[in-house]
Amino acid sequence: MVVGTVHSPGSLRAALRLRPGALDLVELRVDAFTTDLAPLIRAVPRLKIPCLVTVRHPAEGGVNGLTLARRRALYLQFLPYAAFIDVELRSVEKLADVIGAARTRGVKVVVSDHDFRKTPPLAQLQSRVRRMQRSGADICKIATLTSTASDLHRLLALFTTRQPLPLSVMGMGAFGKVSRLLLARAGSVLNYGYLDRPNASGQWEARLLRERVRELWEG
Repeated sequence: MVVGTVHSPGSLRAALRLRPGALDLVELRVDAFTTDLAPLIRAVPRLKIPCLVTVRHPAEGGVNGLTLARRRALYLQFLPYAAFIDVELRSVEKLADVIGAARTRGVKVVVSDHDFRKTPPLAQLQSRVRRMQRSGADICKIATLTSTASDLHRLLALFTTRQPLPLSVMGMGAFGKVSRLLLARAGSVLNYGYLDRPNASGQWEARLLRERVRELWEG
């Protein structure tokens, strides 16, 4: 699946123009709208693409310095519109009530981990995935900075053994764009692109990414 990230007024306008099926999901980065939530609140019922709701932790790229209590309240506020939510591995225990509420509604849970400085050794990546699996994730998401071919190789190695849960894996930085195609072909189930401007280095425009991923699968 290809996900278009909504993290700015421009990307929200672009998401409203999407027709059904243009993308598989749009990710609502609710933390990016907290200085003025009204436009997002008005827009969400009009979106024609299923939503993945994220209220990102400040240490993993979240903006506006949100407290845990504020993040919890926002997750619960937007949960009625969610097909998926994304909660960081570091937050799963503290937001267990949010995850429980999502389960009650039949909303799938992505448990994620982001490293903006490096790609850790393979053993550490595998350990994080196992912790995500134990946390009750439906999908395990790993995003790391990929500065070298070796970094990309370590991410690809996550797919060399069968995993009990689906993985969403992507690189950022110098090998980011390459990683998002290669890892999608290897089996990454959620692949993120931008709608108006990137919010992470190495992203493709979402609709172009969808075309390229389709070409790889069909070719």
